[in-house]
Amino acid sequence: MLLSERFRGYDLSSFYEQLRARGKEVGVVFGNLTVLSNSRLALMASEFARDLDRYDSFHQIIFHAYFTEGLDIGNLNVIADVAKKSGLDEKETISAVHDGRYASRLNEARKEGQLIGLTGVPLFVIGKKYQMVGAQPIETFRNLLDKIK
Repeated sequence: MLLSERFRGYDLSSFYEQLRARGKEVGVVFGNLTVLSNSRLALMASEFARDLDRYDSFHQIIFHAYFTEGLDIGNLNVIADVAKKSGLDEKETISAVHDGRYASRLNEARKEGQLIGLTGVPLFVIGKKYQMVGAQPIETFRNLLDKIK
């Protein structure tokens, strides 16, 4: 789905401006996002990568594919390409996505998110007590950490 369709009538320029500012603070380049991907297939592929000790690589490359390159990470061709770049076998990855072996793991993660009151991503949980939702400025993190010292 296109972001412009999902957020019809909204000016997303300030959203992109803030996103790019937060990314710049930590060395992440955010490109022109036009697609709102259904990430469920990518999440299943990431669980496959986790089981093969390739999660960190897969996660970094899928993040870059979506947020920097603006690719649709719900597309199996994109997932297969990310798998290959991550050192995974493309066909095995797609097979793992299709056979549903990770559906229960994702469902459990969803339940866990509901239990802690997940309302948006990213969600940062500090000391199982404090939560911060969204891409916040570094100063906001510092302020929260100073308060809970």
